[in-house]
Amino acid sequence: MSIDFELRDDGIAIITMNRPDQLNALDHDHYEALSKAWQRVRDDNDVVCAIVTGAGERSFTTGADIKNVLTNPDELSEMWITQRDQLLNRGLEVWKPIIAAINGYCLGGGMTMLFATDIRIAADHASFGLSEVKRGVVPANGGTQRVLSQLPYAIGMELLLSGDRWDAETAAKWGLINKVVPADQLMDTALEYASRIAANAPLALQAAKELAIRAREMDITTGLRVEALAQRLLKFTEDAKEGPAAFKEKRTPKFKGK
Repeated sequence: MSIDFELRDDGIAIITMNRPDQLNALDHDHYEALSKAWQRVRDDNDVVCAIVTGAGERSFTTGADIKNVLTNPDELSEMWITQRDQLLNRGLEVWKPIIAAINGYCLGGGMTMLFATDIRIAADHASFGLSEVKRGVVPANGGTQRVLSQLPYAIGMELLLSGDRWDAETAAKWGLINKVVPADQLMDTALEYASRIAANAPLALQAAKELAIRAREMDITTGLRVEALAQRLLKFTEDAKEGPAAFKEKRTPKFKGK
């Protein structure tokens, strides 16, 4: 039982929540290991993009292990140690593209993690839900904060307040996921997406993601100015020279992230 990390030669990292006997629910130790995995994605220049998935065929993750986490709350003093074991959905800034491959239950903390990813592929048997209100708590780590930015108001509120589940087709209908595929095609499809992304210039990818996300909190005038500044910086990179050269020479570019 672990958080598995694989880095492929093409710059694609694969993070696997490997606790299938517990539906990949996460206890304190697994959350700590997952935090380290996200930090490696953020800090390792050999990583261009990442895929996150769950082990087995039943579950992506059901979030926090109720027996371990909800029944053993942290000391109140922990509330102000805000940077400890940061997660993707808790505020850790990872500007490299993240793809979720949802292979079953995506519930509770699984959904809040999903909200913090960029592209989502689901197996046709996957199911989705914010079930915390059925347990007497709220979907923390961004559940209440991101649901209405990713779904229409009434639809997001229904998901949040009912605690009911959606099937994969419903999730696709409301734009929560990009694509539904047969279970045996899930990882191949996620890798196909990742390969197309990883073929692009790494610094430009990170800049594009950060600019798009920060645009939600900036007025358009400020956003346009920050975008122009980022573009100006990128033009000084080696990759900004390699891209046009490869296009002119009709060859595949060899980006270095420099």
